Amino acid sequence: MYGRNLYIDKIRPFIDKPVIKIITGMRRVGKSCLIKLIIEMLKQNPEHKNAILYINKESLDFEFISDYRDLNQYVIKCFKGIKGKKYLFVDEIQEIAEWEKAITSLFSQGNIDIYVTGSNAHLLSSEIATLISGRFIEFPVYTLSFEEFLLFRNDKKEDIETEFLKYLKFGGFPAIHHFNFHEEVIYQYINSLYSTILLKDVIKRNSIRNVYLLEKITQYVFDNVGNIFSAKKISDFIKSQKMKVGIETVQNYISYLLSTFAIHKTSRYDIKGKRLLELHEKYYLGDLSLRHAMLGYKETDISGMLENLVFLELKRRGFNIHIGKYGNKEIDFIAEKKNKKLYIQVAYLLASPETIEREFSVLKRIKDNYPKYVISMDKVFGNDFAGIRRINFIDFLLHV
Repeated sequence: MYGRNLYIDKIRPFIDKPVIKIITGMRRVGKSCLIKLIIEMLKQNPEHKNAILYINKESLDFEFISDYRDLNQYVIKCFKGIKGKKYLFVDEIQEIAEWEKAITSLFSQGNIDIYVTGSNAHLLSSEIATLISGRFIEFPVYTLSFEEFLLFRNDKKEDIETEFLKYLKFGGFPAIHHFNFHEEVIYQYINSLYSTILLKDVIKRNSIRNVYLLEKITQYVFDNVGNIFSAKKISDFIKSQKMKVGIETVQNYISYLLSTFAIHKTSRYDIKGKRLLELHEKYYLGDLSLRHAMLGYKETDISGMLENLVFLELKRRGFNIHIGKYGNKEIDFIAEKKNKKLYIQVAYLLASPETIEREFSVLKRIKDNYPKYVISMDKVFGNDFAGIRRINFIDFLLHV
């Protein structure tokens, strides 16, 4: 297993600290491997070796744990007679009904360090968050960054531009590195993963009857990455396909997709009015390969793909993200964390004066002193423009 230091370094300070560690993310992004890496770290201390319990709810070995009572009884039984600090790891905990009751009870004993993973965004719904309020910290995990992708490629690496095109085309699910990088093989794997997400995490969990409608809505969202649209626009499109659907149904189906982390929603922020706007949000994918496997790789959609990669990279770096609106112009991303704020425009190539004007003009209007960037695939040699920094796309992913 390759060490995913981006996440290990975030979790390490909380090992043995009195908080529940909750690791969230889409299926197959590497949450289980992350847990196993932590377990290997703990086992380096001989005192911990027999005090570690790992429960994987994707394994039939633990099918008997169906609710919080089963979980509580099993953990108490396994830890019986073990003195000192104990370590509990539960993978895909959303498969255990009312799991939070058992975790809260076990945590209250004071001598169990708890780590759980989940593939459902509702894992920390308001009710659950209230029950374990102040006792947990969440660590979102995403598919591989480009830097991690290169690490996983190891001795198979080619030149950096070729590797970037592979990353753009095949995405960042860690398991693809077990296969030869052939389009048919990798997209077959991604399609099986997509089917699992759709069938198990959406259709089964939400008792959806109209599967065809769900697939149509999913295709629309996937095909409009980086475009502003609304549930009404999707509803109108579906109706144009001679199908009946209401706006509320569209909203529900999108919320189900959001809960799997397969897509992420970003709201618009009016910079002049200093307020969030309720309509016309954007959606980005948890990994671009999901789109390519479903719809095929379309080079003509390169701008939306690049935007999606920037969005995910900002999420990995811990930023909260909005789309910016300044008058009648759009800013691709306003990224904030703590006292840091960035304004970012993403373009494929700054190939014409019109493109340069479009990307830079709105940033020039913003008069605060926070950094402003235009990221593109152009070869950039450190030339700024009116205080706005130009960055090459690969440099942004690896160095900025």
